[in-house]
Amino acid sequence: MEELPPNEVSELVHDGDENLLVVDIRHEADFEDWHIPGSVNVDVYDELTDDPEQAKDALSDLPREERIVTVCAAGVVSQTATEVLNELGYNAVTLMDGMNGWSRIHRHAEVPADLDGTLVQVARPGKGCLSHVLVSDGEAAVFDPSHYLDEYELILDDYDATLVGVFDTHAHADHVSGAAELADRHNTSYYLHPKDALALDATPLEDGQAVPVGRADVEVIHTPGHSEGSVSFDIEGAALLTGDTLFHESVGRVELGVEAGIEDSDVERNAATLYESLQRLLDRPDDALVLPAHDPGSPEPPVAATLAEVKDQNDDLGRDREEFVEELAADIPDHPPNFERVKRTNVGQESVSADELAELELGPNNCAAE
Repeated sequence: MEELPPNEVSELVHDGDENLLVVDIRHEADFEDWHIPGSVNVDVYDELTDDPEQAKDALSDLPREERIVTVCAAGVVSQTATEVLNELGYNAVTLMDGMNGWSRIHRHAEVPADLDGTLVQVARPGKGCLSHVLVSDGEAAVFDPSHYLDEYELILDDYDATLVGVFDTHAHADHVSGAAELADRHNTSYYLHPKDALALDATPLEDGQAVPVGRADVEVIHTPGHSEGSVSFDIEGAALLTGDTLFHESVGRVELGVEAGIEDSDVERNAATLYESLQRLLDRPDDALVLPAHDPGSPEPPVAATLAEVKDQNDDLGRDREEFVEELAADIPDHPPNFERVKRTNVGQESVSADELAELELGPNNCAAE
């Protein structure tokens, strides 16, 4: 049976191929939670699992002029869907590894930041994750990398740059960081704030510290609240890498570290801390580009907005301290899947095998307050 690799499906979806129809056969709730942009949901997962013949009526309603790509969580039950569709006379193939494979896709593009070097944004559309690579005068730094390290190795090769540091803005809750491994590969420093490096051998970051990368300086701004060790990075006043502290239309949620059992704090105190951290960022130049570590949906790089634009469109920034704390402490959205284990892994308290990583990360990121 023919399968299409995730990168090929990604290119077709990105190019808006009108002859392609992505059919997601998972349960409706799973589809609503996380799916490929432009895909349609035909909830026949149970039928395909129990008796594929029962799925034929629902699948027969699909249009026949497009090529169909079937999708499930891991590319197993969708193979049965493809078999049924082919029996019905459709031109159908299966997305290899399903949404698991989709979550591995990465895209990158240069950010139009006015600095002494080049800033590349790496987007992971299937997870909504954003990471960045700064290149200046033959040196490079990587910020918030996923554990799919080949993506960053290719960029380093393309720009003929030597990696001199790997940084995490915080201990992430929705994906396993590849920062420590990438730094180890290149025999360079892994930078993380001590409040988030609970059981890791990381080079500590301090508020106000400047780390040189080629001719560019990376200034560390301690911006706790989302996590106790959250930092933002100001690159020459032109770019603000804000991690999960500040998004374009929201701010970081404040309860994940508490509920994962790694913070001796409470939600209200974290919300108040986050409010103060945001005030520090709002004092930066209005024309600085805000570059968060996540974006809802399926981001296409570069995802960027000036600080002035963020101030205008982000309702959270217009609240006074009391209202801000009340809103963030009361409105708790759905948690990222497996966030406790992911968070503990990223602070060094748990080890996850390579075989477990993909399943552990499967699902959307939910690191923004709603």
